[in-house]
Amino acid sequence: MVDAPAEASEILKALEETNPKYILITHNHMDHLGALPEIKSKLRIPIGAHRMDAKGLPLRPEILLEDGEKVSFGNTSLKVLHTPGHTPGSLCFWVGNHLISGDTIFPGGPGRTKSPTDLKLIIESITSKIFVLPDDTAIYPGHGDSTILRIEKKEFSIFSSRPNDPNLFGDVLWLSS
Repeated sequence: MVDAPAEASEILKALEETNPKYILITHNHMDHLGALPEIKSKLRIPIGAHRMDAKGLPLRPEILLEDGEKVSFGNTSLKVLHTPGHTPGSLCFWVGNHLISGDTIFPGGPGRTKSPTDLKLIIESITSKIFVLPDDTAIYPGHGDSTILRIEKKEFSIFSSRPNDPNLFGDVLWLSS
């Protein structure tokens, strides 16, 4: 299971016929963690997060995840990608041609940043960790619609080909910022 945003009862109901092994956290913002204490108390499975976001979690993670690490369950193995920028410990999880991106990348742009330095950092994370994945990778962000990596790379190439305000940060869109 990835993140525990809210409405623990709905999440637990959806998990009834499954056997989750971990609660993996993409980053330490409450809109991804609101149901974590209740879900953890019911499922009693370990929480995994990056050490740089661990202090901001409502519960201490049992597993500190690092870039490049594999998290296995059954015959499936997720690759952990440390993608700082939205938060210092932001993580994405990649398996096959699927990327769970948390708030690192969305259709049309990166996750919200708090400073120009954070925007540079999230762009570096996206270009060095995500854009190297296969073009047909489906991206599932923490909010809203999914997208395909090929589309995001094309839109980013337009963004990066033109001059941008060096003080740009916040909610950035590749095609209109």
